Amino acid sequence: MPIPAALSQPQFNTAWRALRRPNQLQAPLQWRNWLMDPGSLTQRLILRSRGQFRVEVIRQHWAVPTASERKALGMRCREKALIREVQLIGNDQPWVYARSVLPATTLTGRQRILSQLGSRPLGQMLFRDPTMRRSPLQISPLHLTTGQTAWARRSVFTLANKPLLVCEVFLPALLEVE
Repeated sequence: MPIPAALSQPQFNTAWRALRRPNQLQAPLQWRNWLMDPGSLTQRLILRSRGQFRVEVIRQHWAVPTASERKALGMRCREKALIREVQLIGNDQPWVYARSVLPATTLTGRQRILSQLGSRPLGQMLFRDPTMRRSPLQISPLHLTTGQTAWARRSVFTLANKPLLVCEVFLPALLEVE
């Protein structure tokens, strides 16, 4: 099961854990630096790629988020959100798969622009907004049907008290960056 399909399956069993000081059982050493960084992942990837960075939109559509996503955002059962799935590409290699869930109630006023990002990085918009707040990071291994395990983190951001969820899955090519 590819990563986008794994994350969007309603029954996908992803056990998100609050990120504290992860031990080896929680997260392998090689991923901890990426999982624990509270700063802008976008900015970090731009620096690591020496400017050879881009966002490739996989898809953006209105849908009902997974149960886990709805719970994190405090959404009702059949409430739809704008779901944006992208790859963050550095040096022509996919480094991160990201899935953002933006409730319709978030996309009002100044935040309406978030529905029209295209290939612009969401992270740059988030970290430039003085009203931005971020919940504690959560991490999870994603066990794929290929037998591989990918590590992911997610957190709820609020802009002017309007929530959105960002999940970032770190792909193997990222380990070659540092």
